[in-house]
Amino acid sequence: MLRRLARAATPRQRVFWARRSGSLAEVPTYVVDLRSDTVTKPGPAMRRAMAEAVVGDDDYGEDPTVRELQATVAELLGVEQTLFVPTNTMANLISVMCHCRRRGSQLLLGRECHIHVYEQGGVAQIAGVHSHPLPDLPYGTLDLTDLERLVTRSLGSPYHPICELICLENTHSSSGGRVLPLEYLRQVHLLARSHGVRVHLDGARLMNAAVALGVPPARIMEHCDSVSLCFSKGLGAPVGALVGGPKDFIEEAWRLRKALGGGMRQAGVLAAAALVGLADAEEMLQRDHQNAQRFAKGLQELASPVCSVDPTAVETNMVMVRVDGLPPDELCRRLQAVSADEAAQTGRAVRVLVFPWTERSVRAVWHRDVSTQDTELALGKWAFVLRTLRLGQDGRS
Repeated sequence: MLRRLARAATPRQRVFWARRSGSLAEVPTYVVDLRSDTVTKPGPAMRRAMAEAVVGDDDYGEDPTVRELQATVAELLGVEQTLFVPTNTMANLISVMCHCRRRGSQLLLGRECHIHVYEQGGVAQIAGVHSHPLPDLPYGTLDLTDLERLVTRSLGSPYHPICELICLENTHSSSGGRVLPLEYLRQVHLLARSHGVRVHLDGARLMNAAVALGVPPARIMEHCDSVSLCFSKGLGAPVGALVGGPKDFIEEAWRLRKALGGGMRQAGVLAAAALVGLADAEEMLQRDHQNAQRFAKGLQELASPVCSVDPTAVETNMVMVRVDGLPPDELCRRLQAVSADEAAQTGRAVRVLVFPWTERSVRAVWHRDVSTQDTELALGKWAFVLRTLRLGQDGRS
């Protein structure tokens, strides 16, 4: 039934009719939002599933839809149990608190990983855990020699914090959605186990990684002790995440969820959306990855000195575009703006929303609300902006 409902929720092109004076009047304006895969909106099937969800009090463990979701994902990930929580940030924090019982414990993680940069330093602020960031290598990996040196440094030493946890992120957002190789995961887990350290996987986009690798998510989880999984990114649900791990780990996670204010009541209305998102996840994520590749190759073919991209680095749903010759935020402004010249040349106006990522790059993220047609529109807009910039430069020379 969930698959039938998911198929009914076909993404529709977002078209707005511009009603302005002059040559832009009555020109269709298309908005292609590539800022993040968190901007998706529930489709008809997802909204219907939410409205019709059978619910109970999840804080008592009595919501049947939440229980169905937790059991479904536990089997999908190959873990003993899972726990539904409001956000992936909370899922990561709960996991760190479960693993690091000793105040002042050390956590090893990447310098640019989401837990370290984008989660308010919650592991220190709330959990009292000491984070030691390491340089991120390509693919979002960490140097194994550095990891082992830091893991073993505290052994028998009264001066160094005791390392209890290594956190990895898969896919790695700041590296452009790169996928951690299975062999690398195996080596990290082997290193950790040999020294009594555990491995937590920030799997906000774990399903993207599994689709890219062509393996079941449980294959990835063979090399991790716990995991978080987000439903409000590529899976398209409006809210929600899961913590996964052994039974005793989840029992403690339940207590910590309550302490952090994450206990929910009739949460089945949210779990229902997650179930619909899971039903067609493989198909939709494959399409997202293909569209990201299509865009990257198309942008490369434009051969612009302003924007460049390496299609071989596009492994999932993210494209990192290097920008030269103007600030990235200026490029973003031009991509979002519409003009009479654009309408006259193309017969439409397109707004493309992307984020300036660094001082020399912007990031575009594909998701289920961005179709292949949207991707072509975005590429056309990019070509128009780059052509305008080239003509402007030629005119000044």
